[in-house]
Amino acid sequence: MQDVINKSDIISNVASNCDFITDEKVDLAVREILNLMVDTLADDGRIEVRGFGSFCLHHREARVGRNPKTGENIPIPAKSIPHFKPGKALREAVNNWM
Repeated sequence: MQDVINKSDIISNVASNCDFITDEKVDLAVREILNLMVDTLADDGRIEVRGFGSFCLHHREARVGRNPKTGENIPIPAKSIPHFKPGKALREAVNNWM
């Protein structure tokens, strides 16, 4: 098993397992799924894939930080962080794999 799987690995794996779909259509489908996920999160939506997990945003408020070298206060703007919560089936599969 590979340590890292990237988008092109997903595309080639799906294409090799689906004889009736061309590589170009698999590429388009994977890219469209990923774009839909990005757009949904960018609109503060939630993505749920049963058995796999869910994606949502965690919002961090603006705050004042401190430069440890100079001691100067630095404003840190509010931001949203993508968060993934694995589903039960994924957690069990990972824990039972070892």
